[in-house]
Amino acid sequence: MGFETMMGISAGGMSAQRFRLNVIASNLANQNTTRTPEGGPYRRRDVVFATALSESEERVSNEQLTAPENPALSVKVVDVITDPTPPVMKYQPGHPDANKDGYVAYPNVNTFEEMVNMLSATRSYEANATIMKNAKEMADKTIDLLK
Repeated sequence: MGFETMMGISAGGMSAQRFRLNVIASNLANQNTTRTPEGGPYRRRDVVFATALSESEERVSNEQLTAPENPALSVKVVDVITDPTPPVMKYQPGHPDANKDGYVAYPNVNTFEEMVNMLSATRSYEANATIMKNAKEMADKTIDLLK
């Protein structure tokens, strides 16, 4: 595995986790939004990832050379889905968004779940940053050996 491949894989992972963190932040920021432009409460969103060949492996495949048995894979964001879980109904008859029975539909965002997801995304981002740092250090040491 070459230097470019290692950097590409870790950069792809960092980019995907940054996107995931933005979606989590949006979920947390809208956890009390009872009315959206689409109507109804905010709906929790989640990111769907898929594996992707790194750019150098795609280049090898596109040139119709023999691709390696274990191609270097990275991750990419393929979709942002809306959680189908129903909204949380709370009895608040004085609320402007209350229905005829006095219940208000609140977003299906669980603060604790989002915080755990945020921690997971942060740790994944840090792991990819460490891989990138180590790859750079290995390249620097290789250059020093060649001097």
